[in-house]
Amino acid sequence: MAAACSSSSSPSTEEEITLKVKWSGKDYTVRVCADDTVGELKRRICESTNVLPIRQKLLYPKLASKLNDDSLLLSQLPINLNNSSIKFTMIGTTEEDLIVDPVESPEILDDFELPQEEAVDIKDMQVNKLKLSRRINHFKVEIQNPCRQGKKLLVLDIDYTLFDHRSTAENPLQLMRPYLHEFLTAVYAEYDIMIWSATSMKWINLKMSQLGVLDNPNYKITALLDHLAMITVQTASRGVFDCKPLGLIWAQFPEFYSASNTIMFDDLRRNFVMNPQNGLTIRPFRKAHANRDIDQELVKLTQYLLAIAELDDLSHLDHSKWESFSEDTGKRRRHR
Repeated sequence: MAAACSSSSSPSTEEEITLKVKWSGKDYTVRVCADDTVGELKRRICESTNVLPIRQKLLYPKLASKLNDDSLLLSQLPINLNNSSIKFTMIGTTEEDLIVDPVESPEILDDFELPQEEAVDIKDMQVNKLKLSRRINHFKVEIQNPCRQGKKLLVLDIDYTLFDHRSTAENPLQLMRPYLHEFLTAVYAEYDIMIWSATSMKWINLKMSQLGVLDNPNYKITALLDHLAMITVQTASRGVFDCKPLGLIWAQFPEFYSASNTIMFDDLRRNFVMNPQNGLTIRPFRKAHANRDIDQELVKLTQYLLAIAELDDLSHLDHSKWESFSEDTGKRRRHR
């Protein structure tokens, strides 16, 4: 890759730099910042080449080990990003050209709760606001079905939220979380629904099609978002990781969605660290064959979503207490 944007030897971490990568005999240019990580660089390369980050191997003399570390900041690479003669090579294959099963991202089991003061700092840090701004400018949310005026927004993860992606089955429906279609049908009356997964758009479409979500007559999916819509943040206690900033959606559809009418379900708290007030940590759906007859999570969450849909502003709710909220609401309704 070749950098060509800045005139100083150490570009500002907030200043965009233009990089080139050679892949399959062709040069591609991407724009990143020095405070981006190697993983973010791979995500931007994916936008140009359709080679998933997990399929990419970046090559440059004496830097191979560092370029394997997706958490490393570009500013920490021992190269001059302003040197226009630098050219990296990328080796990788698009999913369409593979004859093997898609690569799954490594399973994340060590989810965490950031200290309250650090969680606040992350969403308010200028560097993360700039990353979000750049993502808003570079990623366009493609609408599949029209946004509906007056509806709240529900953003759903896939893996371990709607689907057990690690278990094996002859039919994908055997790995679908119980009551999925009943859940989506019920909440669609009050919420527009978006699906956001840390995988590729190809496999989001495949999984959702296999489960019958994209063509269900009882509800509509407003949009699908993939790993390219995520940003990378760095924390003092937990290092570098990717997350899903809802601000990207709010910025592109301000007339429909905001912090006051949006809720996100994910089994990983880290994914909504940029908008902790809007995230609800759903219990992961694992070992589908053993648990599909007893899992009631979506039934209970249906009651919660319909109860809070009556509120004008969701931003003051503590979603970690959603079960007690549902119980209290149910009691009040029974006593009317």
